[in-house]
Amino acid sequence: MSLPEIVSSQDWLVARKELLAREKEFTRQRDALNADRRRLPMTVVEKDYRFEGPDGVVSLADLFDGCSQLIIQHVMFGPDWQTICPGCNASLNALPEAVLDQLRTRDTAYAAISRAPAAKIAAMMAVKGWPVDWYSSFGTDFSYDFQVTIDPAVAPPVYNYEPVDATESTEVGGHSCFLTDGDKIFHTYSTYARGSDHTIGAYALLDLTALGRHEDWEEPKGRVAEPHPADPTFTS
Repeated sequence: MSLPEIVSSQDWLVARKELLAREKEFTRQRDALNADRRRLPMTVVEKDYRFEGPDGVVSLADLFDGCSQLIIQHVMFGPDWQTICPGCNASLNALPEAVLDQLRTRDTAYAAISRAPAAKIAAMMAVKGWPVDWYSSFGTDFSYDFQVTIDPAVAPPVYNYEPVDATESTEVGGHSCFLTDGDKIFHTYSTYARGSDHTIGAYALLDLTALGRHEDWEEPKGRVAEPHPADPTFTS
């Protein structure tokens, strides 16, 4: 195993301060990126998507469960698969009920959706016991429309917004965010590939959404936004 270099405490402090400056710059860049994400235009969801879950068939609107925002995790579990992908398994293992509760305090619901039939999902849930609500999009356009089922027989293959070479149907992972206003549902954001690697924890998930973290503060007029001091990543 390769260990870090051993130095004096004075040299360590110099190196640490250099890294701290880069960390602060990264935090500022991330905050700016999150702000740009909140300003991303949104589009109306025109289709009446339906999903099957433990309580029967539900609509996309039902998944909001009284919240104004909804985050959907596209879990890689195809109709003919025997189990879900290891990465999705790991992310669901790291999604405790406390995180889901914290999302709801920010007016945001969370659900998982796969193309596997509902009976397969129910059997997997009986083993795993995850607190997340998990639904089947089997037989619908949902997974195709949101580009998490890539099938050249259905549409030209696209992954992470770029054309890809694909010769057969496959499932990919990701997250999609939605906002409701009155009787309309809007698609605000989707992320795939490495963009979905950093969504463990309520704040990381909320940063994907149009309304962000719902922090209870007002930005003073006439100056550039700084991170909220309540933000655990805040550095002065």
